[in-house]
Amino acid sequence: MNQIKSKGVVPWQSPSNIAIVKYWGKHGSQLPKNPSFSLTLSAAYTRTTARFIIHQTEQKNNVSVSLDGAEQPAFIPKITQFLDRVSDDYPFLNRIELHLETHNSFPHSSGIASSASAMSALALIIADIGGRSGDLQEISRISRLGSGSASRSIFPYGSIWGVSNEVPGSSDYFGIGMEDRMHPVFKTFCDAILIVKSGEKAVSSTAGHGLMASHPFAETRYANARNRLSHLTKALETGDVATFGEICEKEALELHALMMCSDPPYILMEPKTLEMIQCVLKFRKASGIPMYFTLDAGPNLHLLYPVENRNKVSDFIQKELIQYCENGKWIDDAVGTGPNKIMQS
Repeated sequence: MNQIKSKGVVPWQSPSNIAIVKYWGKHGSQLPKNPSFSLTLSAAYTRTTARFIIHQTEQKNNVSVSLDGAEQPAFIPKITQFLDRVSDDYPFLNRIELHLETHNSFPHSSGIASSASAMSALALIIADIGGRSGDLQEISRISRLGSGSASRSIFPYGSIWGVSNEVPGSSDYFGIGMEDRMHPVFKTFCDAILIVKSGEKAVSSTAGHGLMASHPFAETRYANARNRLSHLTKALETGDVATFGEICEKEALELHALMMCSDPPYILMEPKTLEMIQCVLKFRKASGIPMYFTLDAGPNLHLLYPVENRNKVSDFIQKELIQYCENGKWIDDAVGTGPNKIMQS
């Protein structure tokens, strides 16, 4: 590592991602029960500025965090747990005084992978302070220790996390970029994120992962995910949008089916989510436009489609779907090129 500065200001912006093959179920130290693939987003991001001082003596949990100017003490336990997990590799963290100012471009904790963007932004900050800001594999590795899905937010366009026979070099310990194995059509894909409900979801993803440990369909789920990733990898390489879309929708529905037959069962979709899905299926059949839905662990719907259909899809959203969105809110997003360091003025 390079020499550590004693104090400074480090700002990073990191995107969320939308998983196509889902990660659901973990073991050990944030290790996945099945491999996953996600598209890196652009407009959905977390921007975090760290103000830090490295002291000569140990600093125990000397951390503060604010979201859009409001102090967030509830965030601190997860952040300090993350710092503890990576402190063996970055021992200066045992002596750091850390003040984080953060902003999300989308609703927090509503199922748009806010932990992915937030924890990857923090991992980028730690790696930057530690002189490893260019090592994407290392940043993905430590991002994983904060949030499993954060390991996939580090790479442009798309990435895989978890061992897959189809992807040499894939690992449970870090994500790898799939840019070189993605057809150009997927590098400009659009993602319309329809906000059905912006409030914090009733069951956290951490709790949902935990319920997979005793889930009656766990092994079937993991086998399905591995099989679908094998087919998805081929579709990504060849530009097979139809196969991509079929996998996308099956994975979304299976994820929420797993929630509904957990013990205890729970439902994160809202009635309006289902109404929108029905509208999407009807529109696709009538128009022939290859637009496909997916969901993360929440009620908000993602519509994925090739960029040349952007105007028609936007018109469809305004005419048919906006009525189901909370306060008419939706995010016109697209596949992006990954994190970037914010230049200070």
